[in-house]
Amino acid sequence: MEDWIMVAGSGPTVRQRRLASELRRLRELKGFTGEQAARRVGWQSSKISRIEHCTSRVKAADLITLLDAYGVAGEARQSLITLQASVREHGWWDVYDDLPSGYAGYIGLESDAAVIRCYSMQLVHGLLQTEDYARAVIGATMMSQEPAEKIDRRIEVRMTRQATLSKPEPLNIHSIIDEAALRRIMGDPGVMSRQCAHLLAQAQQPHVTIQVLSHDAGAHPAVVGPFAILDFPGIHPDIVYIETLASSIYIEADAEVYRYNLVFDQLCAMALNPDDSLVFLHAIAATT
Repeated sequence: MEDWIMVAGSGPTVRQRRLASELRRLRELKGFTGEQAARRVGWQSSKISRIEHCTSRVKAADLITLLDAYGVAGEARQSLITLQASVREHGWWDVYDDLPSGYAGYIGLESDAAVIRCYSMQLVHGLLQTEDYARAVIGATMMSQEPAEKIDRRIEVRMTRQATLSKPEPLNIHSIIDEAALRRIMGDPGVMSRQCAHLLAQAQQPHVTIQVLSHDAGAHPAVVGPFAILDFPGIHPDIVYIETLASSIYIEADAEVYRYNLVFDQLCAMALNPDDSLVFLHAIAATT
């Protein structure tokens, strides 16, 4: 299994890679080699290889055959069937054909996730941003080199993403925000005051948890940068997402995902608890 998946503009989608990765994991869990799995379902071993390496798209009938062979039932089975059906589906974000492929891939995963646990170092997570804050951030990252219409479209995408928090079964988000992200003035003090007020309002929802990692916490295991862990219903493992200036990186290797989960747990322990975090946000909102 690949430790790092770089999302490019062509080739298999993130969902295809995820389905292939999960089928490989299930085969290995049963103790089958590729050849043994192929004999069990009456295929050539090369077909198993093509599916697991994403050089061949998994057909619905073939997926059922593999799930039967691997003894997958219940929620896990239905989640994989749903994932296979979604590979060729168009999401609302597809109408924004100027989105970077890595960002579009992430939105697709975010829309499928049940839980997101994230650490934000310099910025409030996109799902929790106000429109004014998003405008300041996007305008700065695009360095005023793009037309206003493109910036407006990117802001529209960010705001539309937030609908996942108000669905009948909303996404659960646990956001650890570094104090630096709250102290950095994006736009003007009024923008930051409203952003903090928005975080306070969001934190009242049962599916939103916000913790502040204060400067007093000192050195911590995520000083190298922000990350997000996405958890999907009925599917193992989680995916770790890291955004860089040049690309988007997805980590799926069990050992590496486990490491990021440990880091997140450590950050939770070091950050202010949710109640104290709200007090901290009130103080910042009052002074900006």
